[in-house]
Amino acid sequence: MTTFMFATGIENSYPTINGGRTRIDQMAKARHYELWRRDFELVQEMGIHFLRYGPPIHLTWLGPGRYDWSFADETFRELHRRDLVPIVDLCHFGVPDWIGDFQNPDFPALFADYAKAFAARFPWVQLYTPVNEMFIGALFSAKYGWWNEQGTTDATFVTALKHIVKANVLAMTCILDERPDAIFVQSESSEYFHADSPAAIKPAEIRNAQRFLTLDLNYGKRVDSEMYEYLMDNGMTRAEYHFFLRHRLKQHCIMGNDYYWTNEHRVYPDGSSGASGEVFGYDAITLQYYDRYRLPVMHTETNFNDFKNGEGAVDWLWKQWANVLHVRNDGVPIVGFTWYSLTDQVDWDVALREENNRVNPLGLYDLDRNIRPVGTAYKKLIEDWQTVLPTQSACLIVPVIKPQEYEFPWAKRRREEARRFREARRNLLPVADVA
Repeated sequence: MTTFMFATGIENSYPTINGGRTRIDQMAKARHYELWRRDFELVQEMGIHFLRYGPPIHLTWLGPGRYDWSFADETFRELHRRDLVPIVDLCHFGVPDWIGDFQNPDFPALFADYAKAFAARFPWVQLYTPVNEMFIGALFSAKYGWWNEQGTTDATFVTALKHIVKANVLAMTCILDERPDAIFVQSESSEYFHADSPAAIKPAEIRNAQRFLTLDLNYGKRVDSEMYEYLMDNGMTRAEYHFFLRHRLKQHCIMGNDYYWTNEHRVYPDGSSGASGEVFGYDAITLQYYDRYRLPVMHTETNFNDFKNGEGAVDWLWKQWANVLHVRNDGVPIVGFTWYSLTDQVDWDVALREENNRVNPLGLYDLDRNIRPVGTAYKKLIEDWQTVLPTQSACLIVPVIKPQEYEFPWAKRRREEARRFREARRNLLPVADVA
């Protein structure tokens, strides 16, 4: 293990489209259900110790208090045997059919029960992303009309947003009850909206304020007056808003942020937008998020289409890594980097809005599990840098306990210390503020 978390992930998106009639299950598309043993073997062959991974919620969570852990039991047993550290992703852009969608007000409390049940069943798991990319999940499902509820209004967007973030906060609370030294990596999309013209400045400013809403609420940060009015005008109540101010779990978090070529946008006077391509880049946008939240940072997702014999993806990897080193040299405590995902993906060229079964060459390996040029380049990058970073630059060491260390006496002492800290914090807070 090093003090820097090099990672990859198994893409496990599973939103529904076509009015909920079709579920796009990326684990099925990439044949992970058949080849998961080989996939874990490939992670280790890359020299990677950290894996963004989670069970398919729609196949695992059968109803309130009802679970089918059969696939999770097998896969997490193997992760433990290999001593791979999972960053467990419990909700990735979709919910089980019986929940409906993110408009369901029962979702947050029910999801917290699911998270608690998972943490109790797999107590050795320490790192979590309870809800992946909360902003994108709400935006694509409830504003753009692409996934799940396919909403297209500000009201459906705010409803999805408040339910998703509340689910994340309640899940963190329940996981901490089971694993008091849990660490949460908020994998969130880092966005920026550029004004196309003077007439587009105001709509761009609004979009740039909205991009922070999920993390503001998640970390209990007061939003600005315009965003407060926006939330109130579109269905959030004062009581709901104050829930987020009271439930601050920021001290348990790493701010994971994702960056792709599509994360920067060109905004037009009518408020519409399109992709601008890379203008600022990961480093400049990450500094904006870090200045706002002042948390350790992890680059939790990036990839690029493997064209020109892999040159495009290899160049993008180099550029992203250069950006990571830049923000690190500027004093940002950045603790990890992720190429997402391990294998190619399917239909992300249309953002999973259609089921075309078109392979997108974005992985370290193709779907036959042959290594791509970017996989070779990432493996070498890890080999080159994993011993340099801890010895030649200031490092923040994340207190990770490896799966096979869970029962070690020192690990038990650390959990007990974390539990005492949590109880002391509860006792110092007013009753209404206890999380």
